Amino acid sequence: MRSALLVAGIVLAALNLRPAIAGISPLLDEIMTDTGLTPAGGGAITTVMVVCLGVFGPVAPMLARRIGLDRTLLAGLLLLAGGVAVRGLDGPLVLYAAVAVAATAIAVMNVAMPGIVKQHFPGRVNLLTGVYSAGIVGGAAASSALVVPLERVTGYGWRGVSALVAVPALVAALVWLPQAYGRQAPPQQGPRPFRAIVRSRVTWYVTAWMGLQSLTFYVMLAWLPKIFLDAGLPADQAGYLLSLTTLVQVGATLAVPVLAGRRPSQLPYVMAATLLTAAGYVAMLVAPTTVPWLWMIVLGVGQGAAFALALLIIALRPADPASVTALSAVAQSVGYLLAALGPVAFGLLRQASGGWTAPLLFGLAMVGLQLVAGWFAGRPATLGKANL
Repeated sequence: MRSALLVAGIVLAALNLRPAIAGISPLLDEIMTDTGLTPAGGGAITTVMVVCLGVFGPVAPMLARRIGLDRTLLAGLLLLAGGVAVRGLDGPLVLYAAVAVAATAIAVMNVAMPGIVKQHFPGRVNLLTGVYSAGIVGGAAASSALVVPLERVTGYGWRGVSALVAVPALVAALVWLPQAYGRQAPPQQGPRPFRAIVRSRVTWYVTAWMGLQSLTFYVMLAWLPKIFLDAGLPADQAGYLLSLTTLVQVGATLAVPVLAGRRPSQLPYVMAATLLTAAGYVAMLVAPTTVPWLWMIVLGVGQGAAFALALLIIALRPADPASVTALSAVAQSVGYLLAALGPVAFGLLRQASGGWTAPLLFGLAMVGLQLVAGWFAGRPATLGKANL
């Protein structure tokens, strides 16, 4: 029973790691109209959140040393609920401050989750990584699909619907509460693993893989519908295709870690995921309207697998939960800062060139770098206490 409740808490926490971000895009036009934001100001909402994912990730290891990983996750859920509850209050400054608070909470939970899995399920890291990474992607897909229908059904407007995101965060916190204040591993004492982690080449291979796969994902998340629209597809079909690739990612994130975690090397899966992502980019470059549903399935499998493999590798490489949390902080903090540059660079290239060829070639170049990083990150290696 306790194990089932623990897994339920992990899944519910994972489901809360993306809705506060993914739910912004469908409401963005309404938010901009209501608050008087320019297009640049509206785009800055998501930029602020992604940057906070990178900047505030290192807070998680510091909290974990003081209060333990389980209570760190609880604190993140409560902070997330508070941030999304107040972001609909009047004024752009309140909006930006609230999304920064929510993103800080997500950053802390992002970093803590691999260490929690390692701490509670050291023999089933692959299975639990698949479960919670699928929860992350599923939460993003659900929020993107449901936020506008919820607004119509409830009549709350964007402010009320934004605040509703606090409800699942509070539910997750209630489910996690017995774990956070029951019997748990004490906060780690002794040497801090950060110094040894940042000195290891493995850390930077993993960080490069995490950052580049995030960059290529956020580029497509931001620009995919526009690419389809400019290629001549109607707006509703472009939206459905984005939903399709997101749903495919849920299946990939669930299955791939279970399979890859059984092997000493994740290299074959890393290479396959990157090549599938590259195939999706090539298809968008040369034939976006020819069987686009097939291209979205290929792209979704590649990007979903790449994301789940990044989380799996972070959990597998170090030997203990504290080192996992330290590696997670470095890889996700630097990785998300790198990823934040992708959509901006893509848009600037589109503006400068007037078409999609140059931006998509840039995306393919980033996928090429992702392949190189994956070659080193996917090979067996250990960041254990002997290395610290």
